[in-house]
Amino acid sequence: MSSTRLFWEQTLAILWKDVRCELRTRQIWLAMGMFALLTLVVFNFAFDLRVDNQTAVAPGALWIAFVFASTLGLGRTMAAEQEQGAMDRLLLCPVDRKAIFAAKLLGNLVFIGAVEVVAVPVFAAIYNVPVVTFAALPILALGTLGIASLGTLFAAITANTRAREVLLPILVFPLLVPVVIGAVKATQGVIDPAGGEPPWLGLIAAFDVIFLSIAAVTFRYVIEE
Repeated sequence: MSSTRLFWEQTLAILWKDVRCELRTRQIWLAMGMFALLTLVVFNFAFDLRVDNQTAVAPGALWIAFVFASTLGLGRTMAAEQEQGAMDRLLLCPVDRKAIFAAKLLGNLVFIGAVEVVAVPVFAAIYNVPVVTFAALPILALGTLGIASLGTLFAAITANTRAREVLLPILVFPLLVPVVIGAVKATQGVIDPAGGEPPWLGLIAAFDVIFLSIAAVTFRYVIEE
């Protein structure tokens, strides 16, 4: 069996295990979804959104909701593994550490993506902005990848700490600033297209490559400590 085929078989097996556990409990999806929707509703009432300022404010509310909800879910996925001893048993198996990272990353992308599928139409309806378009798909995909890449790594770092719920956002939020800024600006461009805008999508992609490379290289050392 080739190493590539073995890698993907291990990755998909771990991913299916995580998805199956979540389908039974639905704790992560429900928590992330309710948190994201609550954040969007609160921002809607907190700001006086008129036609002249909704383009500037609405994309920020959307991505703040995604970042906060994602952090909540990312912390729970790794914490549950540590609390139940599943990660220790997984490390005893002859499994490629990169396959573990890939499975956790794909799982987090699935969880965050499921929340976005519900939250984006609700956001478009509440804020009355035309964001449910094909132009928004690459922004959502690249922004989510950046959040999941860093979140997966730092969720593993903080999983064994007592203050992981507090420590994870403190570590992740400052590093996610470039991705969030790029995603907000790119979303503004979808809502209100204007000429001469900087290549925000390219900026997000560049940071995704950096974050993904760093996380893939360092993840094995994090989980083995």
